[in-house]
Amino acid sequence: MTDRSFPPALEAAGIIGTWQTDVAAGRSILDDGAAALMAGDAGLAGKPLTLDVALGRIHPDDRDWVFAQIRRARRAGGPFAAEFRVQAPGGSVRWVLNQGRLPEEGAGGFGYGTYIDTTHRHRDPAEAPGGERRDWLEVAADHCIAAREAIDRSGKPFLRLLIDALLLEIGRHLVRRRSH
Repeated sequence: MTDRSFPPALEAAGIIGTWQTDVAAGRSILDDGAAALMAGDAGLAGKPLTLDVALGRIHPDDRDWVFAQIRRARRAGGPFAAEFRVQAPGGSVRWVLNQGRLPEEGAGGFGYGTYIDTTHRHRDPAEAPGGERRDWLEVAADHCIAAREAIDRSGKPFLRLLIDALLLEIGRHLVRRRSH
């Protein structure tokens, strides 16, 4: 469970790593990627870890509710999902979706799941991928273009007229701002 070589499609989907939990023993085994980010040490990959160690990098403000949710999921069994912040090496904060399935407490067996990086969904919409700031009107124009495509599919001509008028006005403001 320590091999970190995911196919390109899984890496593109934001897969950080995987976990396996022996609910009865209260121990989790992380792969390389999960151990590096979640426990802060890739050298812990493949070793049975307590929850405190396996999830040692969870942001302090999220730690209590995440651990409570995990305890509930371990008792009840079934699907599990929680999205929370992790303090990455170097001090940055990343958002992670922990998703998997656990056996019901007392049923024996293992739970399995993944950690998925969802940081991109939590960025300021005015922050471009390279970290530079975008103009708020450009952000609004992007959203209006997406809305226009949805309105086109709905077949509502009056709504199409309204969104076109809004796009035209936003475009005028952007042009004026750039020409000054």
